[in-house]
Amino acid sequence: MSIRRAMPDIRSEAMEESREFYGLMGFEEVMNLGWVMTLASPSNPTAQVTFMTHDETAPVVPDMSVEVEDVDAVHARMVENGAEIVHPLRNEEWGVRRFFVRDPNGRVVNVVSHK
Repeated sequence: MSIRRAMPDIRSEAMEESREFYGLMGFEEVMNLGWVMTLASPSNPTAQVTFMTHDETAPVVPDMSVEVEDVDAVHARMVENGAEIVHPLRNEEWGVRRFFVRDPNGRVVNVVSHK
């Protein structure tokens, strides 16, 4: 299995302020759907941080996202090993297939592949 990137997801009610603050470090906005915004390094586009006011289709805001090559295979492995699936595997209208799983520390991980 191939991991393409991992990034923190931060619940935020200060989206503009976060963009400005992280912009001081060199991050630039690469995606903004209003409720979720991703900033990335222009020199290393896999160095990213995401801010969310809420999640559009899930019951919780995840703590981190991990983009994988084959989300279906990772989902099957998690289910086979008894991991707690917090949000079911599904296709989202913004072009990803994803599910949420709880890690041993209680953190929620958004496991995602782009379609």
